[in-house]
Amino acid sequence: MKAIIDLDACIGCGLCAQMAPDIYEMDGDKAIVKSDNIPEAQEEEAKDAADQCPVSAIAVS
Repeated sequence: MKAIIDLDACIGCGLCAQMAPDIYEMDGDKAIVKSDNIPEAQEEEAKDAADQCPVSAIAVS
């Protein structure tokens, strides 16, 4: 599984990094994905954090 953050849409609220700190982190005022491949055990966490993004800037597939 992979997560992609649309940096143009990201408002830097940090919710994804708070909800899934093993997957997302803040890099200045934007969120980034820590790894190209999300481990199967963390897929639900990645999806839940993406679903909570207030501007829908995270795509998980």
